[in-house]
Amino acid sequence: MDQGSGRDLTDLANAFLVPANSTHRQYEALRAYIVDKQPSAEVARRFGYTPGSFRVLCHEFRKNPDRTFFCSPKKPRSGRQRTRDMIVTLRKQNLSVYDIRTALAEEGEKLSVAAISKVLTDEGFARLPRRRDEERPSRTGPETAEVADARALDLSERSFRTKVGGLFLFLPYLTRIPLEDILAKTRFPGSKMVPASHAIRSLLAMKLFGSARHSHVMSHVFDEGLALFAGLNVIPKRSFLTEYSCRIRPAAYPAFMREWFDAVKRLGLRRGASLDLDFHTIPFHGEDALVQKHYVSKRSRRQKGVLAFLAQDSDSRLFCYANGDLRKEEQNDEILRFVEFWNESTGRLPEELVFDSKLTTYANLNRLNELGIKFITLRRRSDKMLKALDDLPQSAWRQIHLRNVTRAFSTPKVLDQQIDLRDYEGPVRQLSIRELGHDKPTLLLTNQHRRSPVTLIERYAQRMLIENGIADGIDFFHMDALSSAVAMKVNCDLQLTLMASSLYRLLGRELGEEYERAKSRHIFRDFIDASAFVNITPSEIVVRFQKRAHNPYLLDAGFDRKRTRVPWLGNRKLQLVFG
Repeated sequence: MDQGSGRDLTDLANAFLVPANSTHRQYEALRAYIVDKQPSAEVARRFGYTPGSFRVLCHEFRKNPDRTFFCSPKKPRSGRQRTRDMIVTLRKQNLSVYDIRTALAEEGEKLSVAAISKVLTDEGFARLPRRRDEERPSRTGPETAEVADARALDLSERSFRTKVGGLFLFLPYLTRIPLEDILAKTRFPGSKMVPASHAIRSLLAMKLFGSARHSHVMSHVFDEGLALFAGLNVIPKRSFLTEYSCRIRPAAYPAFMREWFDAVKRLGLRRGASLDLDFHTIPFHGEDALVQKHYVSKRSRRQKGVLAFLAQDSDSRLFCYANGDLRKEEQNDEILRFVEFWNESTGRLPEELVFDSKLTTYANLNRLNELGIKFITLRRRSDKMLKALDDLPQSAWRQIHLRNVTRAFSTPKVLDQQIDLRDYEGPVRQLSIRELGHDKPTLLLTNQHRRSPVTLIERYAQRMLIENGIADGIDFFHMDALSSAVAMKVNCDLQLTLMASSLYRLLGRELGEEYERAKSRHIFRDFIDASAFVNITPSEIVVRFQKRAHNPYLLDAGFDRKRTRVPWLGNRKLQLVFG
């Protein structure tokens, strides 16, 4: 008996005689067979082996009879652990997540930047400080362009090819708009290297050439034509574009909007009597407690985004007002702010406003009626309203014939009523319309009591076309680029959209009736999306376009006869030549 431990010697002997793990069992079985000379079958039975498996064990021992045979084998590292170790080793060499991703790819390990960042965070590594170029690993990278500087603009004699030749079709209009004076009056920021007018022309060029988002600006950084259009040696980088949009005061936009539309009005772009109003949600993909959720029509759901209010001329399809500084609690009254803006800009109230049911309230409809502004809008349908309409006899409905409407829906049935609304003083006219392409009746509200139902319904039947037109304009002018690589301020992006829209409308008006109301995308495809050869001489800038199917429209409009002096290009004359 061992008095110190308090345990029986028999128990201690069992630690040797009764194996507790597979390695100990292998040792005792082989010792009994090889040292004690016990029969193989008896040893196999005693230690729980089958005769065959024990023979295999003996064979393996004869092949490797050294002492490591009875050591527990080390578990090989998993592939995931090896990758983590490689990431840690590479970070200790001061490599960034992008450098680590490249190094792992060379070893056949493909891992995303997000996954690498997660590993480094779990391992307790902080973000690397910004490194100088000489501190970065040497590898193939993009060529670095010069810094944008209006003073470094090269107007020496030379020729070059540009992919954005169609932008020069807008220069005859821009030279007649006092952009420098407008920007100075509205206090837009600028510097000696990149004055305000050059910065705005750079941003406007990317907006006018609407086939790509702002995030693709770096692919055009070496296009001399794009820089020449803006009056710079090179187009500014996206970091400048982001920073510049943040420097503009929010109060400068309404003032600039008024001055800009006064200028394009003098060029012959008239504003119509009827305007279409709508909200558009610009999706926001990020974390910001101040960004509210709004309805996104193309996704049929509510999500975080910036709410923008837009007004479009129904005749010319010109965007004539925009406001992206809206909160959900302010959206119902935005229509009144637009009326005030329009009155200040034009000296008169808008004649007719067309919008859907969610744009404003009945109280604001009453305010429009008091101001003498005509409106057409939808009314939200309730089950009680629909039941009351269903209970009416068929004789109460009158069939009418609509023009410029799909043949299947050209003969709807109409019920013309005078009704009372909450918060609306006096009667308002309601047109209930059946068989207009919807399962349930459409309810129109208007304060135009003498206008025929046919005229009113035809006007609102354009609503779907208007919504599609607004959506097309937003998509073409890439206004949904809030989450792109260039983090543009929404109000800046909206202002550029208004400017680009008016320039496209000026061009379409001059090209003739076929293009006067054409979508901007249509005009871009036929005329703007064109490469050209640019030849700079001491007195002229000659832009020569290749032969294209639609050049006769430009020739008929007299673009080849225009000799426009461009002040920001050394006052040289611009000559457009069409092959």
